[in-house]
This record gives sequence, C-alpha cells and structure tokens, in this order.
Amino acid sequence: MRFGVDMSRHEQKAQTRQRILEAAGRSFRRGGFGGIGVDGLSKEAGVTSGAFYVHFDSKAAAFGASVVQGVADVVDALRDLQRDHPRHWWAKFVNFYLGERRKCDLAESCGLQSLAPEVARADDASRNAFTAELKKVAETITSATDDPTAPKSMEEAYVALGTLIGAVTLARAVSSSGLADDIASRAERSLLGSTNPASVRRNVAKRKGAKASRERTRAR
Repeated sequence: MRFGVDMSRHEQKAQTRQRILEAAGRSFRRGGFGGIGVDGLSKEAGVTSGAFYVHFDSKAAAFGASVVQGVADVVDALRDLQRDHPRHWWAKFVNFYLGERRKCDLAESCGLQSLAPEVARADDASRNAFTAELKKVAETITSATDDPTAPKSMEEAYVALGTLIGAVTLARAVSSSGLADDIASRAERSLLGSTNPASVRRNVAKRKGAKASRERTRAR
C-alpha cells in the first residue's frame, strides 16, 4: 500500500512538472523569454511560485527545458509522417509547416521557429540544448531514405530547416497576408519544386482568381 501511495505522488509530481513545462513553452513562444516572469509562468500553469521552484531552479532552467521539448516535438512529428507516408513524408511536412503550422497561434507555434531568436540571446546551457536537439531533427530528416525528395545529408537538412524557419518567421512578421502567402509558396517551391501537387493546386487557384478578377473589372 505504501508503494502505491509513493507511485501516486511520483506521478502527480511528474504531471505538475509537465504542466509547468507546457505553460512555459506557450508563454515563451508568445512573449519571449523577457515577456514573463516566474509568477506569470506559475499562474499560467495553475501552480504557486513555490511549486514552480520545486521543479525548476530558475526561469532560465524552465526555458532550457522548454527548448528541448519544443524541438523534440518536431522530431516526433517527423517520425509520425515518415511512418505513415514513407514515400511522400517530406512534401507533407513542408506543406504543413508552411501552411497550417505557419498560421497557428504564436503560443502553439513550432519551437524551432519561435524559440530560436530567444535562444540566440540565452545562456550557453540553452544554446547547447538547442544545438543538440536541432541535430536530432536533422538526423531524423536524413534517416528516412524511402522519400526521394527529402534532404539526403546533414548539410542539406540544415539548409532546408533554415529555409522553413526563415520563411515562417518572415511570413509571420509582414502585415500583408498576400505577401506572407507568397513568401511561403516561394519557399515551398524552393524545397519541393514547382511540380509539387500542393503548389500546383495553389497556383491554379491563384490564376483562376486573377482571371475572374480581370473579367469582373472588364464587365464594369
């Protein structure tokens, strides 16, 4: 009976830590490292500041752990796609990253994209953690060889990730939705080529929309 009680407390502690970590990840993505303090992180997680310090020595420690989890989520997503779509996973990942993932709320955005600028200003521990996790992402990309369109080397994987992260960063920053879409579509074309089915469908839709607009203009 005592063993069961101890296990329950251990599980509860693990769940509380995970709740703090998820809250910290959302908060750092949304407002950056300097945008929130320990009290704010604790409130976001629904715990006291004292409970926060039971799990993390400082805000910097929570940030470092958030970086690891945020990038690890990318590895998990890649592996799921590689398992479910072995010959077409890369295009699906690129389409998702530049499409649906780009347009999600910043608090739920990809840690690679939203946390990288914060990591660049962070301590060595956070930068080392980010570097190690980024390497895992590149290794995961190059480990799946069934898709002929995916990057084949670590160098190619880093270039592709830089293209994705840079495109999403710029697309999120500009005020014009049209320009944001154009940045994303150009990055997609660079990574997949103009024959990518998703690109073809969007280009056809754009041409049809432009043609309809011209016809409406002439009809006036």
